[in-house]
Amino acid sequence: MLIKILNTLLMIVVALSITGVINRTRALLAGRKGIPFLQHIYNVRLQLRKGAVYSNTTTILFRIAPCVYLGAALIAFLFIPVADLEPLLSFHGDIIFVAYLLALSRTALILAALDTGSSFEGMGAAREALYGALVEPALMMAMATLALFCGYSSFADIFAMAQELDMNLTIVLVMVAYVFVIIMFIESGRVPVDDPRTHLELTMIHEVMCLDFSGIDMAMIHIAGWLKNAIFSIIAANAIAVVFCFHWWFAAPLAILVTGISIGIVESLRARNKLSRNITYILTIVAMSALVLLIGFLLIQNIEI
Repeated sequence: MLIKILNTLLMIVVALSITGVINRTRALLAGRKGIPFLQHIYNVRLQLRKGAVYSNTTTILFRIAPCVYLGAALIAFLFIPVADLEPLLSFHGDIIFVAYLLALSRTALILAALDTGSSFEGMGAAREALYGALVEPALMMAMATLALFCGYSSFADIFAMAQELDMNLTIVLVMVAYVFVIIMFIESGRVPVDDPRTHLELTMIHEVMCLDFSGIDMAMIHIAGWLKNAIFSIIAANAIAVVFCFHWWFAAPLAILVTGISIGIVESLRARNKLSRNITYILTIVAMSALVLLIGFLLIQNIEI
């Protein structure tokens, strides 16, 4: 039980730290002092102390959407192990369950945006639904690749022990980790797909769906975003750690530094894609996931390629 509690605490630390690393990396590359490392936590603490304001045009669907969004992300969060530790929840086939929980959280936010009756939020919801549908195959194929290598369909079993793989399979797992990092870019609405700092409604995707939320509802959306970032970053770190150094004290810092620094560098050095190019960008990740799954299958079957 202590191992499961340690795993959960490490996941929380990763979730709370990634945004801080992103902010510090952006500030360093821009030559600025930047905001404090924990400023995002202070902001959410203030929002948790405020009440929510609801439009007369919204229904009960809009009010429960943040709870569903956070609840689905939180349950999925509890299934993810940190390297050789055990998660709080686990059962056979939970990789599929986690994928559906992430889809449920996205659906809740999309329906809430449509419930407002706003044309801008409807536009953002349509874009979010499109990108979510396109990235879903990449997520499923990346998870299938992990299951193929380890022979299990549960995150706890997949990352239960270190794997002795040859160089070819090691490279495939590193590519799987890269796919999960890019999926995190898309799911969290970061550059180059979206820009969380934009203030122009016509260019927003994720942020435009949250325009009518305030107070505690907005805080729950931010917290759910942190949890989802931790899910993808830990899975990516585990995929690397499983063949290099399969210990929690290696995987947890790796998840924070690799994802936080990479996002900070991309957002500092690269402009956001045009909306018309996002579909090509996401389909490229899907194609890469399919290629990684095919190569992994051929290597597992000892078929020369």
